[in-house]
Amino acid sequence: MSGETQSETGGTPKKVQLLPEMAAISLYMLVLAGIIVLSVVGGQLRPVYLVFSALFIAASLGLLRQLRWAWALALAAVVLLAGLFFWRFSNTHDAAFVLQGLLNLVFFLYLVRTEVRARLQ
Repeated sequence: MSGETQSETGGTPKKVQLLPEMAAISLYMLVLAGIIVLSVVGGQLRPVYLVFSALFIAASLGLLRQLRWAWALALAAVVLLAGLFFWRFSNTHDAAFVLQGLLNLVFFLYLVRTEVRARLQ
């Protein structure tokens, strides 16, 4: 029953469409996972960071299926990443970190909207 929910009256299931913003956030999480994998293969990160890559992939695929646990995982990931990027900006004063932090903050603010939470299973 992928992408369907039961109606309130217990009748036929109604189709719930995936929001394009959720697809964009899922794609962003997959890109982050790919960057981590490439960094581990290139020797810039230790193999223990592959755990984060696996969590990003799980959150991404779960968001595509509109699962509540994936929403919580993605929400935690973007808020922690926003904090990390703002902290790195405060240490290095590199504008790229502020832009990444703001992007994660926008994703966080989108994910906490009531309409988004209402669509999750």
